[in-house]
Amino acid sequence: MKCNEGGIDRGLRVVAGLALIGLTLTETIGVWGWIGVVPLLTGIFGFCPAYAIFGMSTCSTEKK
Repeated sequence: MKCNEGGIDRGLRVVAGLALIGLTLTETIGVWGWIGVVPLLTGIFGFCPAYAIFGMSTCSTEKK
């Protein structure tokens, strides 16, 4: 798994994931908020399977 997410992308994913999980835990939104686990994990690991499928990358490192 090669990193395909840049720093801002990763940060936004982590924040969005934590927000969704937090809203679920406080019962503000329903169980659908657990979908926040997906952006949280992709942000932590820096790899997005959807980016890989479509050949996208927001990572600033040069491709060889």
